[in-house]
Amino acid sequence: MPPPNARYLEHAEDVLSQFLAWHASDGAALVMITGTHGGAVRDVGALMAVSATGAVAGYISGGCIDADVALQAMRALEIGQSRSLRYGAGSPFTDLPLPCGGAIDLIIDPAPDIAAVTACRERLQARKPAHLCLSAANGFKARYTPKLRLRIAGRGADCLALARLASASGIETVLQLRDGEDISHARQEGFEDAEALDTPSALPANCDDPFTAFVLMFHDTDWEVPLLQQALDGAAFYVGAVGSARTHQRRTQQLLASGVAQPAVNRIRGPIGLIGSMRDASMLAVSAMAEIVEAYHIQKSNVLASTAVILLAAGQSTRFENGDKLLADLDGAPLLERSARLLQTVPCAARIAVTAPGQAERASILARHGWTIVENPVAKDGQSTSLRTGVEAARQTVGAASVMILLADMPGLSDAHLFEVATRHAEGYSAVMSEADGIFLPPAMFSDETFDALCGLTGDTGAKSVFAKLSDTAAIALRAEEARDVDTLADLMASLETRYA
Repeated sequence: MPPPNARYLEHAEDVLSQFLAWHASDGAALVMITGTHGGAVRDVGALMAVSATGAVAGYISGGCIDADVALQAMRALEIGQSRSLRYGAGSPFTDLPLPCGGAIDLIIDPAPDIAAVTACRERLQARKPAHLCLSAANGFKARYTPKLRLRIAGRGADCLALARLASASGIETVLQLRDGEDISHARQEGFEDAEALDTPSALPANCDDPFTAFVLMFHDTDWEVPLLQQALDGAAFYVGAVGSARTHQRRTQQLLASGVAQPAVNRIRGPIGLIGSMRDASMLAVSAMAEIVEAYHIQKSNVLASTAVILLAAGQSTRFENGDKLLADLDGAPLLERSARLLQTVPCAARIAVTAPGQAERASILARHGWTIVENPVAKDGQSTSLRTGVEAARQTVGAASVMILLADMPGLSDAHLFEVATRHAEGYSAVMSEADGIFLPPAMFSDETFDALCGLTGDTGAKSVFAKLSDTAAIALRAEEARDVDTLADLMASLETRYA
C-alpha cells in the first residue's frame, strides 16, 4: 500500500523513493512531464509513479487527466513498452480536453534505468541538485533541486508559530530555542529535535545549505550579531530577522562594526514578511513564510545556487613590468576591483578567493567585496596548487555541488557571461568551459564528480586538461574583450583601449 497521501506527493525525492519501493516489489512505471504549452498545474519534470497494482504516487495535473495517465502507465507495464503522450491541444485524446486550453507532453517509462533513478534520489537526499533522463525522453533531462528547509533561532511565540506552519506544509524545520520552557513546548508539539541555544559564543554548528532559509526571531541584542554573522557565513539562500526598521538599522550597524562586509549585510531581510507590522505570531508566521517561499522559488531557478565560485588571485605577476598587476590602476581603481565585483549580489554556495602569502592588499580588496579568502602557501608551484586550494575549500562548503573557476586577471568578464556558462551547466553537463578563437579557457564550471581530478592536477596545469578527458561537456563562446587577460603593461593598455573604444 502507498503511504498516506502518496497520490499527492510533489517533490521528486519523494516520488522517486516511492517508485523505487514499488519497483523492488511488484514493479512500477515512472511518468515525467517533458513539456507544457499554455497554462499547466505542474512544471516540466514533474513525476508520477504508478505501481503494477494501480497505486499512484505524485500527480501531473489538477486531476483532469491523472486517472487516464495511471491507466496508460499500467498498460505500458503490461506490454513493457514506453509511451510518449500528449494531452490537451493537439492530443488524440479528444475526450480529455484540458480546461486551461493548453497541452501537456509526457513520457511513461515502464523500465527506467534504476541506477540513474537511484542516483538522482540519493543526490536529492544529500541536498544537492540532480538530473534525470528517462530512456524514452529523446535526450530530455529534468533538473531537480532539494526541498526547502527552514532554520529558526529565537524565543517565544513567534518561533513556534512559524515552525507549526512550516511543519504543516511538509517543510523540514530546525528549531534553535533559548528558553527551556520553549524547548519543552516545542517537543510537546512534535519538534523532538529542538536544540538549546546556550551562549552566544558557543552556537550549534551551522549546517545551512543553499536551499535553507534562516530566520532570527530574537529580540535579545546579545544574540543577534553572533547568530546573523554565523548565518551570513553559511550558504542559506534567505536570512531574515524580526523587528522594526529601526531595529534592523541598529543590527546592520553592529554587524558592520563587527567586520561583516557590506554585501553580506545587504542580504538580510528585515523586517521580515510580505506584510509589515504583524502583531500576532500566527499572522507574522504566514507573512514570513510567504516571503520565504517566494525567495525559495527564485532560488530554485538560480543556476548558481549550489555553486562555489573560485577566483584564482594568487598569481605572482612575474611578467608584469610594474609591480603587482592585480593592483595596477584600471579606470582609477585596482584591476582586481573588476573581478572582485563579479556575482556580488548573486546567491552562491560560496565565493572563494585564493591568494598567496604576502598579498594582503589583494586579500583586503576581495574581503571588502564579500569573498572568503583562502591562502595557498605553495602558490609559486603553479596554478594547479591554487586550483586545488579552491576546490578543497569548496568541498568543505555545505551544499556545493559544482565549482565555477574564474581568473582574477580577466578584467573584461561580465556577470552575463558567467550566467551563460552556469545555465548551460545546469542542463546536466559535467563541465562547461568558455571558448575564444578555438581555445578553451575560464570561466569554467565543473560538477562535484570531477573534484578529485581537479585536485589531482600538478604544476602549472589548469582545468582544461580535466575538461579534455570528459565526454559530457559543452563550451560557451566568450567575446574577445572578455577573453583578454592581463600579464604585461601592454595587455593593461589594450584593456583600457578596449574600454574606451
